[in-house]
Amino acid sequence: MPTLLESLYYGKLIPSETTVPQDPEYHQLSRQISESMDSWKSKLSERDFEELESLFDLYQQLQGMELAASFAQGFRLGAGLIFEVYSEGSNQASR
Repeated sequence: MPTLLESLYYGKLIPSETTVPQDPEYHQLSRQISESMDSWKSKLSERDFEELESLFDLYQQLQGMELAASFAQGFRLGAGLIFEVYSEGSNQASR
């Protein structure tokens, strides 16, 4: 079994592709979005619907950037907490 570092190095550790929210509302909201898109597809011309899809694609790109930044910030925070815990432990031992 590869280590986390090996998986990361070889591109096999991709949290954004394996993370599915556990919130019970997630699937319900996803279903509502799909139903709404189907409804809009029947109301709009093909060209207008393509423009709407393009807008959603841009929004998803933006959201992806926000999620990546949030992930990186959370990782830095976690690493900082670990560093602080170990630093305090060594300071306590030297007193």
